[in-house]
Amino acid sequence: MRRKLLAGLAGIAAAVALAGPAAADTTGETIVTLTVNAAGGLSITVPATANIGNGVEGTTISGQLGPVTVLDQRGSLTPNWTVTAVSTDFVTGAGTSGERIPAENVLYWSGNATGTAGTGTFTPGQATAAQAVVIDTPKTVFSKTGGTGNNFASWNPTLLVNVPDGTVEGTYTGTVTHSVV
Repeated sequence: MRRKLLAGLAGIAAAVALAGPAAADTTGETIVTLTVNAAGGLSITVPATANIGNGVEGTTISGQLGPVTVLDQRGSLTPNWTVTAVSTDFVTGAGTSGERIPAENVLYWSGNATGTAGTGTFTPGQATAAQAVVIDTPKTVFSKTGGTGNNFASWNPTLLVNVPDGTVEGTYTGTVTHSVV
């Protein structure tokens, strides 16, 4: 019986040796994270100066301001923005009544974009001259909605200044301020 027991144990030992080690887990998972940083913020660039021409009292002087560009590098899921424009009065000399063109005589039209990049909808505030708006208070002149990530838009707006009767001769200066939010 002892021989049978030894033979049986030898058989079990041989079977275990042939089977090899117990099967190990053959997969492994690693959770990986990374951070995407915004390349920058939301900014607007405008020409430092513009000369839109000349005319006489009782007429309209108009001309383009030069390129206005919004650059959105916020890397946002909802990169919406709106640009407004507002004008000061235009004055010469001491700015007395005959030396002032009130901001209520200043109109703006954005025209269509001259360039865009990114996803979403870029919308001019005033696509045509017929849609020009008085900018004596801030008015929306361009906007972007929808899409994701970084984007930009450029346009070359036109300013129309209605010169009132009784305005004296001189070089008039005013400021048009663009803001983006």
